[in-house]
Amino acid sequence: MKYTGGVSCLVGVLLAATLSLPVHAQSPYAVTGHSLFPSPVASTSSDQPEDSILTIKKRVDEVNVLFIATDRHGKFVRNLNQTDFTILDDHKPPQAIVNFRRETDLPLQLGLLIDTSGSVRSRFDFEQNAAISFLEHTVRQGFDQAFILGFSSHGQLTQDFTDDANLLSAGVRRLQDGGGTALYDAVYRACRDKLAKDKSDRPVRRAIVVVSDGEDNQSEVSKAQAIEMAQRAEVIIYAISTDDSGLILRGDKALEQLADATGGRAFFPFKMKDITRSFAAIEDELRSQYVVSYRPADFDADGRYRSIQITALKKDLQVRARRGYFAPRQ
Repeated sequence: MKYTGGVSCLVGVLLAATLSLPVHAQSPYAVTGHSLFPSPVASTSSDQPEDSILTIKKRVDEVNVLFIATDRHGKFVRNLNQTDFTILDDHKPPQAIVNFRRETDLPLQLGLLIDTSGSVRSRFDFEQNAAISFLEHTVRQGFDQAFILGFSSHGQLTQDFTDDANLLSAGVRRLQDGGGTALYDAVYRACRDKLAKDKSDRPVRRAIVVVSDGEDNQSEVSKAQAIEMAQRAEVIIYAISTDDSGLILRGDKALEQLADATGGRAFFPFKMKDITRSFAAIEDELRSQYVVSYRPADFDADGRYRSIQITALKKDLQVRARRGYFAPRQ
């Protein structure tokens, strides 16, 4: 009888442990296999009751990709379905599509990086006003978060994450121009220190808007390192060039490369009023994206870079998405 009672007790514990598995482990956004900061293994703490049950978390090798589709005129197409696209991960179709949907209302985590070097002095005041107007229209209180980072030779955080438009405006006003340009350092550290830290269980748009001429002359990290950090943090980069020469210069090409590699877009406003239009286009794009979650085929947690290619089946449609991600390392 004692033996039978022990077996019954053991079965009860195992059943309770099975029922206690977290529901969010099945969610397409619970634990992403390519997360820069993997979730720690759950453990019991000293202040838990003695009969508490150990929660087991299963890692799901799952990729989440935000992307947009435009027609040949550059207008957003918002009524497409999963069957309108083909997806290749590391040049192979995914093992399974977990989720696909149109997303117009995801919470936003946004970094506004403004070049304060001497080379942008002629348009600095106008850029500040345009940036403030963009933040007032884009950041929704109680829903979105943004921070302000000015950079010249060094970065200066004038306002940390907040949903308060007045604080963000004050942060933009505190920026002062002058000095060299450390663009890549600013992008790298904004992604590493601000946007890669918080990996919440719900889907979030992580984006950086860079306002700069792109002429980096002070950075300690390279452009490739800045792009890699943005990809690891799953950050989309939008760039607004401050170059008003009317020519495509080296800095413009650098901005375009930062944007293209992360699924963003670079803008080259020649007139000052076009800067406002560029900000408005970014705001519209942030609310016009699709999200797909899938499990890659032949996936290995080897830390290497895996390419992503999303193609529209309909003629004359263009897709813009990040080009790849880094697998986790065991």
